[in-house]
Amino acid sequence: MNKRFLIVSISSILLINTQICAETKCFIAKEKSQILELVGDCAQPHSPCSTFKIPLALMGYDAGILIDETNPKWDYNVKHEPLLPVLVDIWKQKHDPLLWMKNSSIPYSMDITTRLGLEKFKTYVDALNYGNKDIIGDKDKNNGLTNAWLSSSLQISGREQITFLEKLIDNKLPVSDKAHEMTKKILFVEDLPNNWKLFGKTGSGRLQNKDGSRIEDRPVGWFIGWLEKENRNIIFAHYIEDDQKFSTPVGVRAKDSAKDKLLKLINTEKK
Repeated sequence: MNKRFLIVSISSILLINTQICAETKCFIAKEKSQILELVGDCAQPHSPCSTFKIPLALMGYDAGILIDETNPKWDYNVKHEPLLPVLVDIWKQKHDPLLWMKNSSIPYSMDITTRLGLEKFKTYVDALNYGNKDIIGDKDKNNGLTNAWLSSSLQISGREQITFLEKLIDNKLPVSDKAHEMTKKILFVEDLPNNWKLFGKTGSGRLQNKDGSRIEDRPVGWFIGWLEKENRNIIFAHYIEDDQKFSTPVGVRAKDSAKDKLLKLINTEKK
């Protein structure tokens, strides 16, 4: 057998196996009132994981804790380490809002919520009508202020993610105009073909048992956001579950899978 053919064949098998292991539990894409694609049960709630950085940005900008794309710049806070579900080396540097989103820094998120305080944090979650609005956190741990969204008590469905993003895009959430606009700015991901722009946020976590405990060998991932072109917006939410661990973060693979689906959507449009 040709060596080049063998390499291609092995790569193809690995790709197929990865796709089998990463199961799409929900993919929904919507433009205005029209559902463009719907796969799976998008009414089932899940932990938002780091997609919760979107409402956190809105809270931070509205409260004056966050200033613009590059301010404030905060050093890594080692005091958060005992609360982290995972420790990532790139978080151990100074972060600003743009880098916070890019690196998905949980310590920076915790810096925001601790500055807000529990009462104000709860007021924002309620006002934003975010998911089940449950910020109690892990059972008997009193960590809702810093961990409620990290495979814990706070839950949101794919359909609810879509509704939330629709309000964000239309500046209809109960926060300032600046909070809407700055949050959208730091969510820009990349330019896509045919003048489309991609905005969004990944999230990675663990599947939960009915009692709220985590299943450590069952990673879950989100990628939510929207495509923008002139006066058009295609809003999407993608949620996947793995049946084993991979070296690549599950949120990154959710993003890659969602991009593939979104590119197929826009490429089938009439030129």
